[in-house]
Formats: sequence, structure tokens, C-alpha cells
Amino acid sequence: MNEPMDIAFRLNGRPVELTTDPGRRAIDVLREDFGLTAAKEGCGSGECGACAVLVDGTARLSCLMLAAQLHGRDLTTAEGLGRPDAPHPIQTAFAVHGAVQCGYCTPGMTIAAAELLARDPAPDREAARRALSGNLCRCTGYVKIVDAVLAAGAALRGEES
Repeated sequence: MNEPMDIAFRLNGRPVELTTDPGRRAIDVLREDFGLTAAKEGCGSGECGACAVLVDGTARLSCLMLAAQLHGRDLTTAEGLGRPDAPHPIQTAFAVHGAVQCGYCTPGMTIAAAELLARDPAPDREAARRALSGNLCRCTGYVKIVDAVLAAGAALRGEES
């Protein structure tokens, strides 16, 4: 165990602080210290994308990040993309387009999609597939997921989907 470290960062838009072993994994900090369960540990080795979060606007795998790497950052989990009364367009599109099956991969997929749409609000199908390529889903053929990403982009642009 490492010497405990004071870590301060923004989590889903609010400042947070904790003292913890800097070598703990970020996913464990999120789940155990903050009670956020959207990020899932699927593989624990960065292969599946289920644990994806946005760190300073970039999708990162929280199973591969250390707690110390959170210090000074702006972190957004799937819980922080929207609110129940005002979901993020990607969350709405996933529901409307049936882009979920078991739901295990959904938080990571929505994080990857949100990163893409922040960079490119008008992606084509191939760009959406590339953006989601680090996220594995065992239930779907990805068609509805890509449809949802494109629909969310249209919603963000103020267009009909």
C-alpha cells in the first residue's frame, strides 16, 4: 500500500476530495467511495470499454487509471451525462432506438458516443462505428447502437432523427 494521498477533482460537475492510496484504480474509487455504479468492470484489462468515463472530455478506461491520475481533472461518468429529468441526447436516443439489451455495456457506449458527438456533431455511420470500436457488446449487432449515436447527433444539431 502506498502512502495515502489527498486527491481533488471535479466529478460529474461538482468538486470532490478524498484521501486514498494513489495506486487504487479509478473504477474502484468511483464505485466504492462515491457509489457510482455506471462504470462496470467487465475485463479489468482495458479490452471491453465497460468502465469508460470522460476525463477532461476524453474517454478513458477507469480500470486502467490510478486514483492519483484523477487529481485536478474533470471526470464525467454516465451518471453525469444527464439527469433523470433532462437526459443527455445520447441517453434518450439509446432508449428510443432500443440500443440496449442487457445494459452492461451501455454506460461505456454512451461515454464513447458523447465524446464523439462533442468532437463531431455530424458523424457518419463509419465514424460512429470507429468511435464505438473499443466497446464490446455481446447482445446486439451494434446496428441500433450506431442508429442511436446518429440520432443523438441529429438531436444535438436540432434536426429530426
